[in-house]
Amino acid sequence: MAGTPCPEFDWRIDIDALVFLHEASACRGFVHRLAFRSLTGQTSPTPQDCMDWFGQHHPAFLLAADRKLRRGRPAGDAFSLNSRDIRRALEAF
Repeated sequence: MAGTPCPEFDWRIDIDALVFLHEASACRGFVHRLAFRSLTGQTSPTPQDCMDWFGQHHPAFLLAADRKLRRGRPAGDAFSLNSRDIRRALEAF
């Protein structure tokens, strides 16, 4: 994986999405491959492409997760991030 090592994350083949642990809340975050298609500009990013992009932009994913969870997601719940959530967080960096 490229980028700084991140807390636990993996690719879920069954749902075609990256799943990661948001340690501050103990929630699991999901990002579908279609979001990565928009973010990376690739027509069909591979799971490895998506995981590499996640590794390179990990702080933005954490910020997007923080913002989403502040809107009322209970700890221990699962949530999904879309490309818009992540793009907004990228603007902070």
